[in-house]
Amino acid sequence: MAKNISLTVLLLAVVAALMSVFVVDERQHAIKFQFGEILESEYEPGLHFMIPFINNVQKFDDRVLTLDQSPEPFLTVEKKNVIVDFFVKWRIRDPKLYYQSTNGDERIAAGRLLDIAKGGIRSEFARRTVRQVVSADRADLMDDLITEADGLAKTLGIEVIDVRVKQIELPPDVSDSVYQRMQQERQRIANQLRAEGSEKAEEIRAQADRERVEIAARAYREAQEIRGDGDAKSAEIYAGAYEQNPEFYAFYRSLEAYRKSIGGGNDIMVLEPDSEFFDYLTEQAPQN
Repeated sequence: MAKNISLTVLLLAVVAALMSVFVVDERQHAIKFQFGEILESEYEPGLHFMIPFINNVQKFDDRVLTLDQSPEPFLTVEKKNVIVDFFVKWRIRDPKLYYQSTNGDERIAAGRLLDIAKGGIRSEFARRTVRQVVSADRADLMDDLITEADGLAKTLGIEVIDVRVKQIELPPDVSDSVYQRMQQERQRIANQLRAEGSEKAEEIRAQADRERVEIAARAYREAQEIRGDGDAKSAEIYAGAYEQNPEFYAFYRSLEAYRKSIGGGNDIMVLEPDSEFFDYLTEQAPQN
């Protein structure tokens, strides 16, 4: 009998010891309560103690959670509907405040966070055109959404990590209108680029024409200078030859004139028989 009582006491002691400890995983937050009141909410990962039946512990996920919402319509500044598919990345920042705000219910937290995100998207889209929300301005829009949502979620003990728009769909009438404006804008840019290209081409052609004229003029001037130098040199040579033997020089010049003017096929020359041109062709009869 005493042995059974000892075993019972030992078993109760083991159970009490097990009920007096709890483990906090590094991926968890933990809150210790005493009769429903929060005693402690800042626990490091590891083994911790509590008083059985007086204290109880509730644990919450410390990992980044995803709130993925089905697509919903939002109005732009032009009062046009766009269908937005988005998600929110969030985690618990303050376990105590999170429990007080949501009673520790993740569904309640997700619902309130969804309202915050939708309100932010609605507000941001209402300040932008369709073109802005589907273009490169989307990065700025996301930054504004994260900042605004995180500021509001602090009251829930929640940290908003990211708000991201996965897809924006346009109704057919809006889509056609947007695509038409985009096409017109691209056409305007293309026309502008063509005009700038044509203007640049004209400048290049004008510059090439100026350079061609300058090169031709410079080449002509150099050719004339070379020709003038050649003529001067030729005249100098002729003058030297004339000074050495005027008679032979005159004879040579006459032969050159005969070669160029006589024997050319149908050439006709009208000259006086006693012209100086025939001086070296006329035979001089010997004088007795």
